[in-house]
Amino acid sequence: MSDVVNKLWGFCHTLRHDGIDYGDYIEQLTYLLFLKMADERGVDVPLGCEWESLKKRSGTDLTDHYLDVLRSLRESPGLLGDIFAQSMPRFNNPVNLKRIIAMIDEEDWTEMGVDVKAAAFEGLLEKAASEGKKGAGQYFTPRVLIKSIVRVMKPNPLSSPNFKICDPACGTGGFLVCAYQWLLDITGGVFDRKDIKRIKTKTYYGEDLVPRPRRLALMNLFLQGLEPTIYLGDAIYEADSGDRYDCILTNPPFGTKGANQAPDRDDFTIETSNKQLNFVQHVMSILKPGGRAALVLPDNCLFEDKAGEVFKILMQDCNLHTVLRLPRGTFTPYSQGVKANVVFLQKGLPTENVWIFDARSNVPGVTKKDRPLTSLHFAEFEQCYGDDPNGQSIRTDLGLEGRFRKFSISEVKQRDYKLDITWLKDESLEDGDSLPEPQFLASEAITELEAVVDDLRDILQLMEVDDEDE
Repeated sequence: MSDVVNKLWGFCHTLRHDGIDYGDYIEQLTYLLFLKMADERGVDVPLGCEWESLKKRSGTDLTDHYLDVLRSLRESPGLLGDIFAQSMPRFNNPVNLKRIIAMIDEEDWTEMGVDVKAAAFEGLLEKAASEGKKGAGQYFTPRVLIKSIVRVMKPNPLSSPNFKICDPACGTGGFLVCAYQWLLDITGGVFDRKDIKRIKTKTYYGEDLVPRPRRLALMNLFLQGLEPTIYLGDAIYEADSGDRYDCILTNPPFGTKGANQAPDRDDFTIETSNKQLNFVQHVMSILKPGGRAALVLPDNCLFEDKAGEVFKILMQDCNLHTVLRLPRGTFTPYSQGVKANVVFLQKGLPTENVWIFDARSNVPGVTKKDRPLTSLHFAEFEQCYGDDPNGQSIRTDLGLEGRFRKFSISEVKQRDYKLDITWLKDESLEDGDSLPEPQFLASEAITELEAVVDDLRDILQLMEVDDEDE
């Protein structure tokens, strides 16, 4: 994959002279990759939009035809029209368009794997992020982490006749694609006839604020033979739609601030402008009773003042049974220095115990080249979690020297419902040779300072309200 990404990225430098920036290039690439993979998989597209119709043309005939293809696709009914909504060609020079078509045609994309297009997109965004110093963490959760979460959460639509899976911050659809791949793995892709249509059309749901990753999510799932529902919008600032789901898997966007104001929603008990904490409240709203969720949250969401208030409410209505502390550098290179966790919960039962697995202390930080994230980082966690997706398996507290420990609700309450609980001494932080890179430490400091600033803003808002009342 890296060779393919390098080849595609190298061509992006050429296209800059044609007035095409990396964002436009990636978008055009997704259109063309979709048509190539649709051709490989025998997916029907409107007459005249076939991959072969692009390959055989050149010159202005090619650019004119490409314009017609995009117009036809965006005017198509249903999902195909959603995928190509507002699509426009960006190639001014037909030679460049011809060359990118030839490069794409050289590869058999279907043979590379199910989610190859997202991987190519991820690789290109990584390069754009490293060159432009602009993080792309909002688009991606590492596939290794997603697969681990999916394995313990078991999002199985065969378990009930109306089972729905949702990611309210779906990005390019990684959680939804992996959830479907997991289903294919455990069933061999064989479903009863009565279940096929429901699984294909009424099981996988998502939402994203940004058109480009939403488009890629639609493409990825469409090429799996699915017809997902992926909304374009702001999950936390829009009114509750009333939709409810059995399983939610999500990584809300990094950064504490949304629109710098608390959402005006009656179903949000705690008023805060911290968007991750609002996503927690949103998940509480859209989960069905008995439904389960896994959310990726940065460390500050476990310790700032509003976090305690949110988790206090959550633990009354939900069993927050497990917290996974992720290794340092999990989101390298997109959001360097972000320390994060995965919170697992089930709606409908109050929390009695919180189990915490520390996959961070005394674990070398993840790096892109020397120490990449692998499934081994989560193997012990998955074993400790157990087979029950709702966290009800028999578990063993491994004690002060172990990575997996149980904390009663009374212990959590004594900490004002804040979940930044540690017990292992992290020797790596005392070893000068093992200290994280300076940019990681700086990013961690910024994250913690932002949390303090959030608290100060909330205090100021309360003071302003008091002044108005007087």
